[in-house]
Formats: sequence, structure tokens, C-alpha cells
Amino acid sequence: MRTAFVAGATGYTGREVVRLLREQGVRTVAHVRPGNAREEEWRGRLGSIDVIPWERGGLVQALRVLDPGYVVFSLLGTTRARGRAAAARGDVETYETVDYGLTVMLLEAAREAGGCGRFVYLSAAGVSGTTSNEYLRVRWRVEEAIRASGVSYTIARPSFITGADRDEKRTGEQWGARVSDAALAAAGWLGMGRMRERYRSTTNTVLAAALVRGAWDEGWRNRVVESEGLR
Repeated sequence: MRTAFVAGATGYTGREVVRLLREQGVRTVAHVRPGNAREEEWRGRLGSIDVIPWERGGLVQALRVLDPGYVVFSLLGTTRARGRAAAARGDVETYETVDYGLTVMLLEAAREAGGCGRFVYLSAAGVSGTTSNEYLRVRWRVEEAIRASGVSYTIARPSFITGADRDEKRTGEQWGARVSDAALAAAGWLGMGRMRERYRSTTNTVLAAALVRGAWDEGWRNRVVESEGLR
């Protein structure tokens, strides 16, 4: 039986990945961290959830009971706004602690547990080890850790992920997507179609469908899939 563990199941892309997996009959562990203030809401929206602490030993145990060949979807990420809100509560939530720290913890747990058929990581277009953009630089470091891990992987690099039904309004990202798409449309007319396809925005439903489709595709094993391949 196909089995999946979805970290970031309550996120904009994650919830759609969970929906598609279950619709296709995949045994799906929708991970939610303990203490999530919206736990009961997510239990209703996602159908069922698994509340597992962000602790390596607990993650290893959770993965070891899954069917061999299981797929891990690592769809984690935070924002500066969440970081400020967390700081106000006395917590620490940064690109370093969440985007890097929790993702690498999950990767190491999958390696220790064994039996992982694929580690599917949601990265971003434009990642680089030399960029001044902290978000992209951190995700490049995660990609490097994945490639060095020995675990089979698929790394997806979408551009802006848009949609009118986001719980969290990201005004800057929405405007960025609009401006970028307009500029890329012009670039397409000027013969730069490849650039347009790589960097134009996508929706969570289109992206989730691509991630689920590619997770068991041998052609996507140990590959980085750019935005144009995620549609």
C-alpha cells in the first residue's frame, strides 16, 4: 500500500497534498505539532491528523511503523510575520529554526528510520548559496543536506504560490506575484518563454497535484524539478 507522511500538512500546499493523497487511496499521516491552537479545526478540515512532537526520536518512531517505501512530504516554512508573532509569545520561529532546523531533523529521522522511498522537499525558485536573500539561502542549505543524505529525494522549486483562499494574507507576496507575472508575460512576447515558465506563479492545487504525481515517479527520483515542471 502506498503510504505518505506529510509535514506541513496544515499549510496552504500541505492541506491540498493531504486531500489528494487520501482521494487517491494513499495511507496518509497528516502531521500536526502538539499545542497547535487550531488542532480541532484541522482535525475536522483534514479528516484526521497525527499529533507528533518535533523531536527526532518521536519522528523516527512514527516513520518506522509506516509501510516500506513510504514517501515523506516536507512542506515546512515560516514567514517573518510568524516570527514576530512567535517572538511576542517568547518563542523562536525563524527561517533557521523552522525552514532549516525542522526540515533537516525530519530528513535525519527518515534516514535513521530506514524504509523511506522518497523525500519530497518543497524548496523555491531562485535558491542559491550566495544570495543575500536569507529565505533562499536557507533553502539552498536544506537542498545541500538532502543531496548529501543518501535518502532518495525530489526537490521542487516553485515560484510564487498564489490563491484567493489563503488563511494567511501575504500582501507583499501577492503583489510580487502580480508584478512578476506581468513582467514575465512581457518577457514571453520578447522571446524569453523559458524564463516566463520558470518564474511565473502557480496555485496550491496545481503544485500539490504535481508533487503527488511526482512522488512515486521514477523519473523524478533524485531530481530537482524547476517551476515549469510543476504544472
